[in-house]
Amino acid sequence: MSADMDLSPPEVPEPTFLESLLRYGLFLGAIFQLICILAIIVPTSKSHEKEETESTNGKAADNAKKPKGVVPQIRPKSKKESKKKR
Repeated sequence: MSADMDLSPPEVPEPTFLESLLRYGLFLGAIFQLICILAIIVPTSKSHEKEETESTNGKAADNAKKPKGVVPQIRPKSKKESKKKR
């Protein structure tokens, strides 16, 4: 009865060039996607830390810098004033 059972591995054809190219392309694509996801996640968490430190430093800097004088603001001419001058 042991002679009836064939325990040899099944015949699997060798992958063609295009099949192996597709396999490696998909593998590289998956790695690229993971890198892109990590690039989005990692700087986002670092930017929050920078914002917190800048906001605390910015408040101290705002208190240190006091305006020396009032800067006159140039107001835009209204339509009525420009028509009167004509």
